[in-house]
Amino acid sequence: MLEELEIRNLGPIHHAVLDFAPIRHALLDFAPGMTAITGETGAGKSMLLNAIRLISGASADAGRISAGADETRAQGIFAVLDGSKAASIADEAGSGPQDGELFLTRCVPAKGRSRAMLNGHSVPRGVLTELAGELVTIHGQADQLRIASPTRQREFLDAYAGDSATLEAYRTAWRELKAMDEKLAKLQGQEAEARQRADYLKDAIARIDRVAPGSGEDEELKAKRDRIENAAAIAQGVGGAVAALDSAQAGYDDDGGSGVSQLLDRAVQSLRGIRMGGVFEESADRLESIGDEIADVVLSLTRQIDESEDGADLDAINERIHDLDELLRRWGPTLDDVLAWREQAGMELEDLDASPEKIDELRKRRAALLATAVKAAEALHGARVRAAKALGRKVSAELEDLAMAGAGLEVRVVSRLGGPDALDAHGGDDIAFLFTPFPGSPQLPMGKSASGGELSRLMLALELAAAERRGTDAPQEGGGNEASGEDGTGDGTGASGDGRSGMTFIFDEVDAGVGGKAAVELGKRLAMLARSAQVIVVTHLAQVASWADAQFVVSKAAGNAGESGPAGVSTSVSRADGDDRVREIARMLSGSESETSLDHARELLAESKL
Repeated sequence: MLEELEIRNLGPIHHAVLDFAPIRHALLDFAPGMTAITGETGAGKSMLLNAIRLISGASADAGRISAGADETRAQGIFAVLDGSKAASIADEAGSGPQDGELFLTRCVPAKGRSRAMLNGHSVPRGVLTELAGELVTIHGQADQLRIASPTRQREFLDAYAGDSATLEAYRTAWRELKAMDEKLAKLQGQEAEARQRADYLKDAIARIDRVAPGSGEDEELKAKRDRIENAAAIAQGVGGAVAALDSAQAGYDDDGGSGVSQLLDRAVQSLRGIRMGGVFEESADRLESIGDEIADVVLSLTRQIDESEDGADLDAINERIHDLDELLRRWGPTLDDVLAWREQAGMELEDLDASPEKIDELRKRRAALLATAVKAAEALHGARVRAAKALGRKVSAELEDLAMAGAGLEVRVVSRLGGPDALDAHGGDDIAFLFTPFPGSPQLPMGKSASGGELSRLMLALELAAAERRGTDAPQEGGGNEASGEDGTGDGTGASGDGRSGMTFIFDEVDAGVGGKAAVELGKRLAMLARSAQVIVVTHLAQVASWADAQFVVSKAAGNAGESGPAGVSTSVSRADGDDRVREIARMLSGSESETSLDHARELLAESKL
């Protein structure tokens, strides 16, 4: 929802209280619900739309900068929900919502390039465009022609259908089909290269499989080879150590000498012979423990002597190490790397198998995927046809209430299934919105068959239909215009935002060619839409403005020559509340503020309730 719009130095516009300030400035605080922008023809209401277009990423025009100013600046503050698409876009741009708000800013200098900012941080202009697409929809003569594109019409219809499961099922089937097409194209278009790669992988896999390495086997073999090559030194060294530690284990008798074990045993016996306990007994226990440790060492060393290596195995070990080293040089540096490469090569080889049998198999799988995609496209077509009929009926009924009796909308969904290029990323349908502006008129594509005012009302009818389908506080009869008191002169703070979609709809020229009872119905329909979204309408009809929850008046006055624009003309923007609003409605009704017109204005405000 648009909470605030600030404009500086855009054309002749500035705030009423700053008539003599050097910086032309306007600040508008928008309320939830419906806001009307009114004022005399030529007062500058279009400047507000230009400001919103600027913060929506539109092309900048330095010619719109106020005379004498260095730059123009527009900033909009939008309330957004956590987890919304707009919040996600802002997060991806590196400047997420702050306290649930986004600040979209655009500065256009008199010379040089414009700057786009999000929450005070510079961003590409495209970021503002993408964000605005989630926050604002402008229905003006130039903006609403976007719905004339087949892409926008398809998106609108799919959103109206609300069958996300069917749409996602088709998108999944389409992605799988395209992936298979790419796989087949890779095999068929690069067959020679694929075969060379496949031959290499086959040879490499066969070579690794012949050696059949085990994880860590090379290190174990090298350790074994070292033992064989140093067997004599090992035997001599271990034998001497064992003899010194335990002469009995080395084959000596008691007369031949004594090892450490024997000497420790004698020391223990001598100490225990004292039989006085205390330090003597404690020392004997400690020596006995040392003796046990030495016995363990002796046992471990004697086992090494027993595990003597057979020198005859040395040639076989060296040959095995050589084979493993060859694998390591090619696919190492470790045997684990070799084994991982072999596994990956096996999977790649399966994909590169360009044999006729493999291609035939893929073609069969592709045919099955195509059948699945066609079935999903048929289901999507059915959902679209049902939604198209409902949308056409609803919009045509709304047009009847918008002073366009006999006008109608047909949403045509034509299946391409059965023909060439039947499917694309969005299904198998051609979708067209065909508008009949008056009885007897031929059906023509939107944008080519309606005036600006008619197209604005058609867009209002479409948005009303979408709001009703959303089901979030859908527009319906009953209740009242909460912004108005009993005399219709409330402060305009209006409805709460509960149930609103978060989108801001802006309508310009929606009342062109409308008057009387039809104008009342138009205002009512805008108020109904405002129960599920924020609505801002630029209007010159009191019957439309009276339905608004808030009203801003744009007025033009002559200032000092050269102050702001040609002949010193300046434009001010002010909020109309209470008696000020009654006077503005009276002016819109009769051009005067006579007591009769004021009474009529109060009556109109009081009657403008849902």
